[in-house]
Amino acid sequence: MVPWGGITCCLSSAALYLLGRSSGRDADVLKSVSRVDQLKDLAQLLDTTCKVVPLVVTVSGRVGSETPINCEYSGLRGVIVEETAEQHFLKHNDAGSWIQDSAMMLSMCKEVPWYLDDGTGRLFVVGARNATGLVLTVGSEVFEESGRSLVRGTLDYLQGLKMLGVKRVERVLPTGTALTVVGEVIKDDVGTIRIQQPYKGPFYVSHKTIDQLIANLGKWARWYKYASLGLTVFGFYLIAKHAFQYFMERKRHSELRKRVLDAAAKRPGRDNEDGNAENASDSTRKDCLMPDLCVICLEQEYNSVFVPCGHMCCCTLCSLHLTNCPLCRRRIDQVVKTFRH
Repeated sequence: MVPWGGITCCLSSAALYLLGRSSGRDADVLKSVSRVDQLKDLAQLLDTTCKVVPLVVTVSGRVGSETPINCEYSGLRGVIVEETAEQHFLKHNDAGSWIQDSAMMLSMCKEVPWYLDDGTGRLFVVGARNATGLVLTVGSEVFEESGRSLVRGTLDYLQGLKMLGVKRVERVLPTGTALTVVGEVIKDDVGTIRIQQPYKGPFYVSHKTIDQLIANLGKWARWYKYASLGLTVFGFYLIAKHAFQYFMERKRHSELRKRVLDAAAKRPGRDNEDGNAENASDSTRKDCLMPDLCVICLEQEYNSVFVPCGHMCCCTLCSLHLTNCPLCRRRIDQVVKTFRH
């Protein structure tokens, strides 16, 4: 039998090891990016940097936009707004009871051109929704109960539904939010400086500082490493345990086979003695007869019948430790104790 438990642990440890290496590599990359303290220095940095190699930097500032979005429910002004609407209802199942369920009705996102501003300059951010670490603030969460129209309620009930209402959630990136962005800085034809996702490299838009991002990635890399090591040790333990049990089982079967062969080799001599005993007088027959011994322990008389093969070659005590008949190797479904005169 294959030790699937140990193999699964080893494969899981390998996956965690790869995740740990990836997190550690990302942390090293973030340590190597150029840190720009003031946005006004970006123009000079772009002019002095080689045009062939992409310039990946980390900058910080507050979110701003010339055309912000006015949120309908929360009243906030933001640059990225996500709206979702879920219909909640009770559904009649086959068991005759009502269970609560939901279905997505609406999911849309709005984004306007926006920038980071640190007081010394502006840097437009492009493609922030594809960045790692972007978390939108929940601006509002409203539950609108369904109307209690008699006709609508009757139709829904006939379909096995009871409408409860609609849950609307509004998530927004408000203006004035402090962000840290890691990405490639470019200058377009009109001289506007933008930061975007590089062809190869990190792209982060986060509320955390660059030092917090590096520390967080390092923490996860260490956690993945320790978890991978623990699963590896446990997996090898399971595999070694399975191998030891397999070896002991094979050894026990080998010893059992040897005992059966030795017992079979002694049977002809005993049969001759039994034949001579039949010719003896009734008074000495009991003294000449030898009991039929268990082929396992060779000490007790065999008194157990194996079902379904029907062989009787072991005592009751030895039969408790067998799963297959020692004579025909068929699986033992039941052991029946017999009484001999």
